[in-house]
Amino acid sequence: MLLDVKGLSAAYGLVPALHRVDFHAMPGEVVGILGHNGMGKTTLMRSIMGYVKVTGGEISFDGQSILGTAVNARARMGIGLVPQGRQIFPNLSVKENLEVAIPGGKAEVARTVDEMLDLFPRLKRLLDRRGGALSGGEQQLLALARCLARHPRLMLLDEPTEGIQPSIIDEISDTLAALTKKIDITIVLVEQNLDFITGLSDRVYAISNGVLDREIPKAELTDAGAVSAFMGFTA
Repeated sequence: MLLDVKGLSAAYGLVPALHRVDFHAMPGEVVGILGHNGMGKTTLMRSIMGYVKVTGGEISFDGQSILGTAVNARARMGIGLVPQGRQIFPNLSVKENLEVAIPGGKAEVARTVDEMLDLFPRLKRLLDRRGGALSGGEQQLLALARCLARHPRLMLLDEPTEGIQPSIIDEISDTLAALTKKIDITIVLVEQNLDFITGLSDRVYAISNGVLDREIPKAELTDAGAVSAFMGFTA
């Protein structure tokens, strides 16, 4: 397996946020984690990336423990995070946003920018536009392209559909589905959007109050009452 999370606990100061989380992702797999606001989804993504201090458990990437490894070292190993809120550079153009995300010389940067524009054709006509002038959906496409420009083996997606118009949600879903067939990438995404997460994911877990202890069977994902029960609510 590429990612293996066992007994993961994390806290903000003295406030516990994750409680003995267990899940894994195989190479080429898309794993979805479904949950409402405040249930620990973002904390889980940030813990895997190294931004949140882990208080217990283990995180292994490609068979190697990454606990205690710095964020930039995890990025060099092939882990990328598209954070909630996108966090692009608002005063840089789309092209500049892409260029600063790409390691390497001018030829490598130019080649990779062209590669990202092929994956995200909507960005071609926006190359000279400032990031802050883009719509929320366009910013999300740019954030995805910035992450993929480093050719990660594992991409962590934190609420990629938040605040985005439906047409671009469909475009993101189609792009990610095609991407998993074109390149060797594993995706872990956390979401509230049930249609988006079930359309993309090979397996789906529910998280509630920092606890992720069960996988939702595929057959149950079309049953709103069953999904509510799995997420800790009365059906």
